[in-house]
Amino acid sequence: MSKKEMESRNWNFFNWYFFCLELASLAALTFVVYVQEHVGWGWGLGIPVLAMALSITVFIVGSSYYKKQKPEGSPLIRLAQVIGAALRKRKEVAPADPGVLYENNELDAAISSNGRLLHTNQFKWFDKAAVVIDTDNPYLNQPNLWRLSTVHRVEELKSIVRMLPIWASGILPITAYSHQESFSIQQARTMDRSLSPSFKIPPATMSSFEIISILIGLLLYERLFVPFACRFTKKPNGITSLQRIGMGYAISIFGTLAAALVEIKRRGVAANHDLIGNPTAVIPISVFWLVPQYWIQGTALALITVGRIEFFYDQAPESMRSTSASFFWIAIALGNYTGTLMVSLIHEYTGKGGGKNWIPNRNLNNGRLEYYYLFVSGLQLANLIYYMICTKFYTYKALEEVSEGGMEAGDAELTTNGTPSGSMGDGHDNGETMK
Repeated sequence: MSKKEMESRNWNFFNWYFFCLELASLAALTFVVYVQEHVGWGWGLGIPVLAMALSITVFIVGSSYYKKQKPEGSPLIRLAQVIGAALRKRKEVAPADPGVLYENNELDAAISSNGRLLHTNQFKWFDKAAVVIDTDNPYLNQPNLWRLSTVHRVEELKSIVRMLPIWASGILPITAYSHQESFSIQQARTMDRSLSPSFKIPPATMSSFEIISILIGLLLYERLFVPFACRFTKKPNGITSLQRIGMGYAISIFGTLAAALVEIKRRGVAANHDLIGNPTAVIPISVFWLVPQYWIQGTALALITVGRIEFFYDQAPESMRSTSASFFWIAIALGNYTGTLMVSLIHEYTGKGGGKNWIPNRNLNNGRLEYYYLFVSGLQLANLIYYMICTKFYTYKALEEVSEGGMEAGDAELTTNGTPSGSMGDGHDNGETMK
């Protein structure tokens, strides 16, 4: 299998991984809920138990085929060692020629099986950790790593530091999105949910439209967009992960604006029928007015979610990929906590001074939920601008990789963003192949 095909399979994995997650969520929201309501809670709880037992069995059977990599110590300790060594040598002057910095291929072999990280000119202060001084003994196979680090280990730390601004850009979108789901359910409760005289759509089931949008979005992206984009970019994944994330951030703004417009429409119908003061009344407006916002947000999530995990996996040092993947979930956690704080502050302060509370406790009709959505849209726009600035100055990691034909003198090639290139070009290489 060629290297390009292997890279393409890596990106396929993330798309299908999240596709399966969302497919399971859709089954839980539709089939399992139907069984609970119409067959019984015994089967409703038993089906997830059987599914979990099946997944555990598949995991155990498949684990023997998994390629396991032997642990080589804590990556966090290596980062601390680089910082410690740089602090010890803070008064040293980093050499103008990076070729004299300390390197030890044998020492780094276990944490660089796919190739060593090459020196970059960003964050030169950390290069002091690889400066050899008289008290160091660089000829030992295992020097004191708290005093002397290799270039590869210094570049591991630089890679993590470079990723942090991009990582931070993922917190605010989760903050903005975290409570839209619950507010949409509250909106659905007040709207006409009838499909027939005897059947009404459960409010919580409306989120299935978002999941369907994600599923369709992932399929279209994988089967149509990527092959089309590959014709122009020559990249195995069509576009870079940063471009994919940026597209998702931009689309999510329109989803929130759509939610604001629907809320204006919903409250307008309630006012026309004199139902503003009645929180339990069914407003004569179809619940399917909420579908566009769910659909747009689902499309955005299909781009953002997979794009971010691709970025962390690709740009993290080889030995820190699992650690960097946790950044994805940490950003989600921080975004949800921040979202809860934001909603609490909006609820507390918008009702003071005789103003109308944007998010009232009991009667959503008396609030101004559209103001909340517009405020969130503004935050998303500010975050998109911040993200674009971060990507403009982002430098992809530089990797020296052994070519497929084996390594001889001059056989190493440089890769950026998972795509090989003959030279690095400028410091802000976009991952395109350069001949």
